[in-house]
This record gives sequence, structure tokens and C-alpha cells, in this order.
Amino acid sequence: MRPLDTDAVQAFLLVADLKSFTRAAEVMETTQSVVSIKIKKLETQLGRRLFERTPRLVRLSADGGAFLEPARALLEAHQRAINSFTVEQRRLIVGISHHVVGAELPALLKRLGRVEPQVVLELQVATSRDVLDQFDSGVLDAALVLRNEDRRDGETILEETFGWMAAPDFEHRPGDPLRLAAQSETCSVRTTATALLDARGIAWTEVFVGGGVATIGAAVSAGLAVAALSRRVAPVGTIDIGPSLGLPPLPSRDVVLYVNTTDNNARSALRTLVAAMRSTAL
Repeated sequence: MRPLDTDAVQAFLLVADLKSFTRAAEVMETTQSVVSIKIKKLETQLGRRLFERTPRLVRLSADGGAFLEPARALLEAHQRAINSFTVEQRRLIVGISHHVVGAELPALLKRLGRVEPQVVLELQVATSRDVLDQFDSGVLDAALVLRNEDRRDGETILEETFGWMAAPDFEHRPGDPLRLAAQSETCSVRTTATALLDARGIAWTEVFVGGGVATIGAAVSAGLAVAALSRRVAPVGTIDIGPSLGLPPLPSRDVVLYVNTTDNNARSALRTLVAAMRSTAL
């Protein structure tokens, strides 16, 4: 058998990790059709079907699952050989909004580490406003934030849909104020959510103030309160109880990427991070 094409093996691993030919193409800076051709050639060379495909789903076949770890080991060995004499780590400082990242962060970092092991990622999590201020002052290489209506620059990478998220066993007695978990008053999502409740004449009370989606999500999962959260980053097992309680629909928000680096490795890492985030979108 001829040696395997490492680009094809990389395409296979990206599709397997991101569960999407489109997202894999974004990381490789090519088209979906090119990725499909690479996978097809790899399957032909191996004599095995690596993926099961439907219009809405991509998943590993039994043979693809068997090939996954050997393929990963092959690509890692290839990368180590390339870097034998030219290892140069690059620090990438990324600011990210509280509302843009949640329980899926470990999976995002795992995918990034596999594709760009030479990049040292420094992640700073804060409100979208604070992240943008840091980016504009030159502190950050990149920023991932919710769209600020006062500015139209940046690249929209996905649309976040929000819901009134709660634990399935959350109890709300009619006539009682709605128990809320939220961030500080400077949070734009909190401002929007409470303004909508006020406009509907729905009484509410803040029972938990968190320092990010992780802490707010913990309060929600514990059944303490309802929170206005992106469905994508809400804790696993929580549900949108807005319709059942007659709460006003929450508007969707664009997630925007700002970049201030020309380093190829850093930009490649950002492509991987963005593709991984898009792959988690609902």
C-alpha cells in the first residue's frame, strides 16, 4: 500500500472531530468538495468506508472508529517530525464573552490542542463590552463577543438563540415573582431579559448573581432559578421553560470575531476554534 496522504488523514480527523465536512473545510481553508474528495481517496486507498453520511448527519462508521486513533497517532508523529528543528510556540491571547462559551469549552480546547499543539492559548473571559475594550486597546489578539449594535465591524461566525433556561424540575408558583439567575447589571443579556419582563408586567426577583455562564448554569441546574442563556451553551439537561410560563421570546444575537494578528499559526488556531464553535451550534 502506498503511504497515506497526511492532508487526507487530517481531513478525516477534522471531519470526525467536528462532525461536519463544512467545518473541516473552514479549518483547512478549502471547500467542502475538496474535503470530500480527500476523504473519498483515503477510503479508496484503505478499502474501507470511514463515514456514514446523511443530509443532516456525519458520523464514523465502524471502520472509521477503528481507524481514528491510529490516524491521530500518525498525524501527531508527522507533526513532531516537522517540528523537530523549528519548534516555536506562539502565544494567542483571545478574549471571549461569558455568554459565548459554556460547558462545551473542554471539547473546544481539546480540538484546538490536537490541530495546533504549538499554540499557547491564553483565554480571557469577561463581558462582551469589557472584551471589546481590551481588544480595541491592543491587549488581545482576537475577541469573540456578542454583537454590539453600536458597531458593525468584525466577522459574524454564528447566531446565538436564547431561551429562558431552567432545570426540568424547576418550580414556579403562579403569582410569585420569577426567580432569576443573571450576571451583573452591566451584562447586555441581563438588561435585555429584564426589560422584556418589565414590558410584559412580569414580576421578577434576582436570587443569584454569577460571574459567568458556568456559575449561572450551576444555579440553573440546581433548580434555584431561571436564566436567559444561549441554548448552545446552556447546561446539559436544562430546558427552555419560556413558552410554558408565558415569558416573552428572547432575541437572537450574532457572535462576532475580531482579529488583530497576522501570524499564520495563530490564525489557523482561530479557524479551528471558530469551526469547533460552529459545530456546537443548534
